[in-house]
Amino acid sequence: MKIIRKNQAKLFRNSKECDAFEYDLGCTGLGGVVVEVRGRHPEKGRVVNLECEELAYILEGEGKILINEAEQEFMKGDMILIERGDKYFWDGNFSVLLASAPAWNAGQCKMVD
Repeated sequence: MKIIRKNQAKLFRNSKECDAFEYDLGCTGLGGVVVEVRGRHPEKGRVVNLECEELAYILEGEGKILINEAEQEFMKGDMILIERGDKYFWDGNFSVLLASAPAWNAGQCKMVD
């Protein structure tokens, strides 16, 4: 068992619209981050994860996500699966818990469009 306290999470400011709090689980097979989005992220284009799948649980707020060519609205309590290779962006005002397998790393994520 391992507990990672909120004050141990590393804050990454992805943009003025997006703050990410990374919880270091100490394993390569699973990652965890809480992201706060205030607007569109990324600001333009879309991102794609080349190695991991992400399971997103909306903690607070609401918004929409465009995955590939499908746009879907979401709200608190919804869960979204982002599969490896999906091209997507977020838009809204919300907090989301993202669990990734294997653990997310910046080198496997790229901007497209």
